Amino acid sequence: MNIRTRLTLLFVLLVASILLLFSVSVYYLYDQFRQQEFEQRLEEKAFTTVRLREDVGEVPQADLPVMADEQITIYNDRGLVLYNQGNQRPRFPISPSFLRKVTLKQSRYVRLGDIEAVGVRYKTQRGESFVIVASGNDRYGFSKLDRLRQILIFGWILCLFIVGIAGYLFATDALRPVAELIAQVNAISATNIHERLRVGRQRDELADLARTFNALLSRLEEAFVSQKSFVSHASHELRTPLTVMMGQIEVTRLQARSTDEYEVAFDGLLDEVKNMIRLVNGLLELARASADAATLNYQPVRIDELLWQAQSQIIQKRPDYQIDIDFENLPSQEEDLVIVGEESLLQTAFQNLMENGCKYSPDESVLVRISFEPGQIQLTFTNQGHGIPATDLPHIFEPFYRSESTMTIRGHGIGLALTQRIITLHRGKIKVESTIGKETKFRITLPIANAPSLDTGSAVAATRVLQQG
Repeated sequence: MNIRTRLTLLFVLLVASILLLFSVSVYYLYDQFRQQEFEQRLEEKAFTTVRLREDVGEVPQADLPVMADEQITIYNDRGLVLYNQGNQRPRFPISPSFLRKVTLKQSRYVRLGDIEAVGVRYKTQRGESFVIVASGNDRYGFSKLDRLRQILIFGWILCLFIVGIAGYLFATDALRPVAELIAQVNAISATNIHERLRVGRQRDELADLARTFNALLSRLEEAFVSQKSFVSHASHELRTPLTVMMGQIEVTRLQARSTDEYEVAFDGLLDEVKNMIRLVNGLLELARASADAATLNYQPVRIDELLWQAQSQIIQKRPDYQIDIDFENLPSQEEDLVIVGEESLLQTAFQNLMENGCKYSPDESVLVRISFEPGQIQLTFTNQGHGIPATDLPHIFEPFYRSESTMTIRGHGIGLALTQRIITLHRGKIKVESTIGKETKFRITLPIANAPSLDTGSAVAATRVLQQG
């Protein structure tokens, strides 16, 4: 069942219930009014009859209005019949308890089928007390009540039909913007992902839904374009060493060569293979850093140990690099050195920044400074290099982006993009400040394990690691 049909049925059921309750209430209230009116007429008939009998000595029937199936019976206090209209047998069996319940202030009403009766008490000037029971059939009142019932039933059915049509039209109009949104969404694909949803009513919930979906489309478009660019650059970076390797192999096979010449060719091929391995490893690390944070193995780790390990790894590969690590201010307790993160990813990020600092510095050196603030650790990687042009700063964290001024330096443009994603995964921030011809600073801020933003379990785990160390 679609929403339109469901809304129509709910609307019809709601209105039908209200109309039914209204009709039943009208019928019940009118029935009560008819009963009270007929009861009052019976009381007046009873009092008129007994007064005429007392004053005249007889009841002239021709002078009194007659009701359908009318009967008037007068009883004394002992329950004996003193007068019965038409000398007929009393229609209602009147018990002594019924007569006792009838007082001067309180009459009694009783009904048997369509015949209704009222008992009233009358006291004469001589002190005699009588109970008059007047009964009759309110044919006129019942006929009006039956007619009212027919009108209410017919009106209720007619209203159901009208409400059903109105509910369908109402649901159709209410869901028209939804149908338009569905049509617009179905028209959006990878070829026109730049399209956005449009709504006519700007201040309702559907407009909020459209804006939310448009924001989602913007994020998807950004990711789609980024992925497309990533695939294009990755393909280019992988094709280049493969082309070089294929060219070297083809040239080497053109003619027989000496052992030394073959060794030179193999050395060139080996360099290209290593270059491809570095590129593939970088792509794998980038894919891992782009994964869901829930799939990573976060553990409490000491930030200073990560920096020393990163420094050691780089020095082993490039002994000519100079990496200095300095503490700007020491923390008051060792727990302030602990952060919660994925050790291998963090080490990769620090190695990238250290290696880039040395690579793009004339003296091949970088200074790493550690400072501590309440709830966070700040790392600064500074090198005295050529600087980064202002036009390149907004793009340095894009995968495979390389400035024209660094094209002569070997690299693929993956390191900074990988570093930014790793820092973001650890709820940190990374900023860059660069002065042309002077220096470049990368500033990283990471929350510590016992910061209020982290859960208590992480802080306890970090403390246990420190105690075991």
